[in-house]
This record gives sequence, C-alpha cells and structure tokens, in this order.
Amino acid sequence: MEHKLILFIDSGDTLINEATEIRNAEGVVIQADLIDGAKETLRSIRAAGYRIALVADGLNQSFINMYTAHSLRDCFDAWAVSELVGECKPSPRMFQTAFDQLGLSTADKSRVIMVGNNLSRDIAGANRFGLTSVFFDWSPRYPHSSQEPDEVPDYTIHSLPGLLPLLASIRVLA
Repeated sequence: MEHKLILFIDSGDTLINEATEIRNAEGVVIQADLIDGAKETLRSIRAAGYRIALVADGLNQSFINMYTAHSLRDCFDAWAVSELVGECKPSPRMFQTAFDQLGLSTADKSRVIMVGNNLSRDIAGANRFGLTSVFFDWSPRYPHSSQEPDEVPDYTIHSLPGLLPLLASIRVLA
C-alpha cells in the first residue's frame, strides 16, 4: 500500500525572499515578497493532498504576518517555529515538534520530505533526524556545496515549481 508523502518546508529563502524583508523595531518581519512560484507551488502541493508543515527559524509573528499577507497561512497543517520551540534547526526538536503536531511516529519518517535552502540547518537537520532532504539551491546568501557528510541532500531543486513533480516521483511503500 502506498502512502502520500508529507512536506516539511523552511521559510526564509525557500518560500520568502529574505532580501525583501522589512522589519519593525522589534525585528519582526512586517512585509516580504515570495520567491517566484512559491504561492502557486504551495497551493498546488496542498491541492494535490499533501500535508505541509512549516519548519522555520525566526519569530512567530513574522511568519504570521508574511503568510497571512500572501493568503497562504491555511496551507500549513503544522507550524514548528524556533521562537516557539525554543531551539533552531538543525535541532531535532524542530522536526519532532512538527511530527508531534501532525500526529506522526518514527515509522512515518520515510514519508517526510524536508525542503530548505540551508545545508547546515535544513539539510543536516533533516538527514540527522532520518528524513529525506531536498536542497533548494537558488539563494546567493548561503553555500551551495556541502561541507560535512550530513549536509549532502538526497535531492536538489533549482526552482520551486520543480518541487511538485519531485514529490510525485518519490514513492514510499508501507
């Protein structure tokens, strides 16, 4: 029997273009642009029946502001944000929080795909936690080559619209 994958996804420079962030005096992002194709890709993934968890480092109000402004808040079934968790990626607590919110167990790890742009946080954290990792390598702000063995992604995408076909191509059997 085949089971649908579950998507864990980062925010900054994965869905939101960090270069466009406008912050208030407290450091909360009050406005930011999406990366090209982010809205359509997230909506398409959601419409295809995938469950989606935001697994991101930052201030909770920043994510509320950004995803509400872009009408995407409803795309997320879980919300693991470092301010609320008390740790940042690559901490396993970030991934475990999303697991707990989705009611997943260790047996579900083979069904979870983590997408992010940071090799040392997103990819290493996912790999150490036993998840499939997908590196989104577009951002000029982060390294594009692995420095450590646990920073090597299982897959790499170069644009967000490439994510849905990748998810559709990965098969997980129970």
